[in-house]
Amino acid sequence: MKDNITVSISSVDGTKHFSFGKRTRHTFKFVSYVIFLGVLVTAGIIYYLVNDAEHSKLKLLELENKSSSLNKEIASLTALKQSLEQDLSEREERMLVVSDRLNDLEKVLGIDDQNSMEIESRLDTAAMNSSLRIAMLTQIPSGPPVKNARTSSGYGQRQHPVTGNMKFHRGQDFAVNTGTPIYAPADGTVEVTRPSNQGSGNFLKLLHGYGFSSSYSHLSKFAVNKGDFVKMGDLIGYSGNSGLTSGPHLHYEIRFIGRALDPKPFINWNVDNFETIFDSVRGIRWESLVDKIELRVSQQLQLSSQKVAQ
Repeated sequence: MKDNITVSISSVDGTKHFSFGKRTRHTFKFVSYVIFLGVLVTAGIIYYLVNDAEHSKLKLLELENKSSSLNKEIASLTALKQSLEQDLSEREERMLVVSDRLNDLEKVLGIDDQNSMEIESRLDTAAMNSSLRIAMLTQIPSGPPVKNARTSSGYGQRQHPVTGNMKFHRGQDFAVNTGTPIYAPADGTVEVTRPSNQGSGNFLKLLHGYGFSSSYSHLSKFAVNKGDFVKMGDLIGYSGNSGLTSGPHLHYEIRFIGRALDPKPFINWNVDNFETIFDSVRGIRWESLVDKIELRVSQQLQLSSQKVAQ
C-alpha cells in the first residue's frame, strides 16, 4: 500500500478517495512525456512551417520580381521586333524602288535584261556604264555649242559663199545672230584666242581629252582667255560676223589629233544614242579608248567604294 497514492476529493455529497498504484503512476508519467514530446514536436513543426512560409513568401516575391523583369524584357523585345519588322519593310520598299530605278537606268544605258543577276552586280554594271558615258560625253565634244540654232552649211565639199570657189568645208555653220552665247561642248583648256578681221575672224580653240579639239570662228567677243580651264556648258564667247563671211554665223569644227571630223555626229551625240558615235565616226580606235576609260572608271569606282567603306 505504501506505493499507492490516494487522492481524496470532498464535496457536499461526501468525500471520495481515489487510489493510484505504481503502474498507474508510470502510465501517467509516460503519457505526460508523450504529451510533452508531442508539444515539442508540434512546436518544432509550427516553427518549421512558419519559417518555410516566410521563405516561400521571399521566393514568391523574388519570382514576382523576375516575372516583372521578364515581362518588361518581353515588352522591350516585342517593341524591338516590331521596329525591326518595320525597318525590314521599309528596306524592302527601298529595294523595290532601287530595283525599279535600276531597270529604268539599264533601259536608258541599253544594258540587256539582267534581272537574274544579283542587284550588287547590276549596280556595278550600271555604275560602270553610266560613269563611262559621263566620262566620254564630258571629255569629248557632244551636243551643239549654240542653243536652238539652224544649220546653214554642213561638213563637206561646197561653193564658198563669198569667193564662189569650190572648197571643202571642214566644219558646220550655225545661222545665229551676232552676240549669240557659245558654250563649251566638253571640258577642256583654251589653247587659242586670236583676234582678227580676216579669214576665220576672231578665232577660239579648245583642247579636250583623248586628242580631240574644237574651234569657233567669226566671233564677236571672247568670254575666256588663253590657258583657262573650262567645263562642259561654260560660256566661252559670242558669235559674230568677223573675218571673211557673208553674214553673222558660227563656224564650228571638231578635230582629232589635227584631222577634221564631221561635227554633226558629235552635235547629235548624247546619252540616249551613245553607241551611234562608234559607227558614224570612222578613223578613231574607239574600242581601245573605251577599254582605257573603263579601266580608269573601274579604279575610280573601287576607290570610291573604299572611301565609303572607311
